[in-house]
Order: sequence, then C-alpha cells, then structure tokens
Amino acid sequence: MSSQPVIPTYQPPRPDGRQSETALAVQRGAGRLLRAHGLAVLAEYTLASGRRADLIGIKPDGTVWIVEIKSSREDFLVDQKWPEYRDYCDQLFFAIPVGLDQSMMPPDAGLIVADQFGAEILREAPAHPLVAARRKALTLSFARHAAQRLHSLWDP
Repeated sequence: MSSQPVIPTYQPPRPDGRQSETALAVQRGAGRLLRAHGLAVLAEYTLASGRRADLIGIKPDGTVWIVEIKSSREDFLVDQKWPEYRDYCDQLFFAIPVGLDQSMMPPDAGLIVADQFGAEILREAPAHPLVAARRKALTLSFARHAAQRLHSLWDP
C-alpha cells in the first residue's frame, strides 16, 4: 500500500451522446456566465418531475435559475417540454449559439447567447418565485447531486 496520498484530478463531464458539439459549447459558455453571476452550477440535472435541465444554478440567496439550451431551430421546434421547468426555478433562460435567430425564443423567458468561451445575457428572465417547500426540496436535491458528482471524481 502506498504511503502517498491520492490526489484527485478534475475530469470534465463526459458527453453522453445526447448533446451536439454546438450544445456542449453553449453549455460551457452559459455555465461560465452563471458562475460569474455567483451561481453554483450543475449541468444535466434531473428534476423531481423526471425532466432534465440543461443547466441549473443556485445563487447564495437561494434564487434558482434554469437554462434551457437550444442549439438550432429544429432543436427548439421539436422540444417543447421547457414550460415545465418554470415550476422548478425562480428564473428561466434560454441559451442559444451566436447566429441562431433570437426572435424565435419565447419573450417570457430570459435569453443568453453563448459560445464555448463565454456568454452574455441579452434579456433578463422574469421572476416567478418558487414556493418555500419546493425551494427547500430542490436545494437539498441539488446539494446531494453535487456531492455525489464530486465524490465520483475521487472515487469512481
């Protein structure tokens, strides 16, 4: 048995095959934006409803943002589950790549334009505060998911 401690190294999330290269680039840039706004961020987070949020973030004050990534016009037209995310966040945003037609994004959600290096909020999301019981359950679930992911980095 080695006397040297095992030092975990960061391994970036492995694509699961469901995201295009464009979606992964938008995810990275939007994630950086959320962190710059003080949010703790998880990608591909499964909500209590069974739906999977592309990005979810929690601010220090408990405010929850969900970001739905749309990589193309077809992606937006085919996937219409996003209204269900409103029940799990205080603010809902769409994140799209540079060059995608912004006018097709719903006006009652925030809008982020992103690439692999960063992102910018073009339209703030309207606030629709979570009820206290849902906020508590979501916060506890978020913490458990984050802890499990962290643990799996150093003990896969």
